[in-house]
Amino acid sequence: MTDCPECGGRVDLPETVEVGEIVDCNSCGSELEVVDDDPVTLDAAPDLEEDWGE
Repeated sequence: MTDCPECGGRVDLPETVEVGEIVDCNSCGSELEVVDDDPVTLDAAPDLEEDWGE
């Protein structure tokens, strides 16, 4: 368990998480990216941009 960087709420995590994994905050619904796994650190997930077939 760790804190959401957006709302400060508690984020439940699976037993094992990997850097780059996306998790959701149960409090505010934000998509969060695991940026470090020791200790687990979360940051707002980047918005996906369309590549328009490139």
